[in-house]
Order: sequence, then C-alpha cells, then structure tokens
Amino acid sequence: MRLSRLALIFVSTLSATIGAASAQPLMPHRAVYDLALLETSDETDIDGLTGRWVFEFSGSDCEGYTLKSRIVMRFETAEGPNLVDQQVTSFESSDSKTLRFVTKSFVDEQPESEVRGTAKLDANNTIVSYEQPEATEKKFAPTLFPTAQLRELLEKAQAGQRFYETAIFDGTEFADQAVQVSIVVGDPKAVEGDDPERKALGSLAEDKFRPVTAAYFNGTEDDEEKGEETSDYNVSFKLHEGGVQRDMVIRYAEYSMTAKLVDLTVFDPQPCEPEEKN
Repeated sequence: MRLSRLALIFVSTLSATIGAASAQPLMPHRAVYDLALLETSDETDIDGLTGRWVFEFSGSDCEGYTLKSRIVMRFETAEGPNLVDQQVTSFESSDSKTLRFVTKSFVDEQPESEVRGTAKLDANNTIVSYEQPEATEKKFAPTLFPTAQLRELLEKAQAGQRFYETAIFDGTEFADQAVQVSIVVGDPKAVEGDDPERKALGSLAEDKFRPVTAAYFNGTEDDEEKGEETSDYNVSFKLHEGGVQRDMVIRYAEYSMTAKLVDLTVFDPQPCEPEEKN
C-alpha cells in the first residue's frame, strides 16, 4: 500500500530553500481523515474498505520539520477481511538537504516490511543510505523531499502556475529512483456553506482553497521508451493556505477511495531561537 506517500503531497521552494524570504509559512497541524471505498474495477475482489488516517506535521524553518502519518485500513474481500497498518515518521532539515525516514507496514497486526535510512542532496545527486530492509546505498538525480515539495506546490500555486512536473523522494518505499509527479492546480474557490468538511476546518473555512490533482509515475526507462504514460495512481484534493489538504480522492487501477477531513488541530509555530552573539 503506497498511501503513506499521500503525506508528501501535504508537505510540498522553487529553489527548495526553506528559509527563502518569499516562502509562504507552513502550518503545523494534526489532521484526521475517515477513509472509505469509492469504487472498484472488475479485476479486484475488494468488496469494502474503511479506515482512518492521522497526519501530523510539526517543526519550524529554523529547526526542520517532522512528519508523522499513520493509516489503518480494513479491506473486505471474498476471502475475508485484511487489516493494513502503515506508520511513517520522517525529519527534514531546515535547508531540505537531509531526510531521515522510517516506514513500518503491518498486515493483520503482523510486521510486513520496514524501510529505514537517510537521504541527502548534493549539487548533482540524491544519495540514499538504507539501513532497512538491507544496508545499501542508492544514487539518482536530485529530487525534492516532502517539506520542499509542499513549498514548491504552494509557491507555484500562488504564482499562478497551473501545471508543472516534479520529482520526489519520501522514504516510504525501498526505491531505486525518485517518483515523477505531474500536478495540476485550479483557481481559488470559497468553502461552500453546506460543505461537509466545513465544521472540521474551523477558522480555515473562511479561507479559500485550490483544487489540485497529482499523478504519480513509478515508471522505468523502458516505459519511457515505449511512450507509456499511465500513472501508477493519482490523487485529487483541496489545498488550503499553509499546506492543509482535505476532500481527497485516491485512484488506483483496481479501486479508488476517499479521505474526508473529520478533525483538524492547528499548532502554534515554533519560534526560532535567537542566535547568540559573540
């Protein structure tokens, strides 16, 4: 299950520099979403899906940002129920050059996989040093980590850019390469009075949001040569200022699901400690 990567969309600098003067402030918050099955294809045996997603984003431009995500889903199938539990924790440095990550997955309360390591950016490469599932190093082209991706998304939206492509790495999978993402951003809209998520938004209900659709591609070089452009999955959501997302639709080849905001807690930003004078 790659749902943990949705956390990346929530957490997206034209130069990937967190401390840029023009950067829009990010909003530390904790969001809770109810998950439900939307539709299935003829190729799947999924009869039902329910679940909950708790997403927490905290930190500051001075100290760096921590992302915590836990998704618990119950799948109903012809062969019986399956419980999937995915837990993600990552820390991104304030300059977005270093990402430490841990992703643990459980199926029916039994450990299935663990991905753990550290990724670093230099001028020419993304270098990932994995500790789990095995000690190894991967190197590929420069990419964006989660907080830098959210910065990029918010700034491009604010600048009026409606379509762009980017590459991300989040540490949720044992990967050889970055994930390519195509993003479409719509015009600002007001939250309607009968919006079912309006109550959970609290004071954010008075702000406008932008509709966003992101398509994720895990393709290989062979796919590119064949001209295959089908995304592995895509996500549509409503983006509020500061990085809060809601009203999500996640579409895979065999099924699609919704994630509706049911609770939102906004944290006070952590103040930067003043530099000591010599």
